[in-house]
Amino acid sequence: MLQRIQTIWVFLAVLAAVFLFVTGQDVAVFGTIPVINIACVALVLVGLLSVFSFKNRKRQILLNNISMIINALLIGVLAYWLLNLSGGIQFPEKGIEPVFPLIAVICLLIANVYIRRDERLVKSVDRLR
Repeated sequence: MLQRIQTIWVFLAVLAAVFLFVTGQDVAVFGTIPVINIACVALVLVGLLSVFSFKNRKRQILLNNISMIINALLIGVLAYWLLNLSGGIQFPEKGIEPVFPLIAVICLLIANVYIRRDERLVKSVDRLR
């Protein structure tokens, strides 16, 4: 069932994590620890695990919620990084890195809506049997 609409939304969230990995190479928040890279790899793994656990919708919702928590933490870390850069928040040449976790959270929320809709549909069909 990889052709479901929620799979597309989860893939978009994974794609946002990949874009953050590519564009976030210059982000140095906590010294030499590559926090952004580690979080992006974790997001890609959790997202792909969520896509391929389509038979267990409750696990899929749980994995999406875990991914949303990681993305929310990334938004906070990237906002902290932006505020500590020289030039202040109005500096126009700052990166677009905080946008990618925000897009991923929105995509995962939409995916969870469709997963819950599928869960309700399956339960209603089971009642008819």
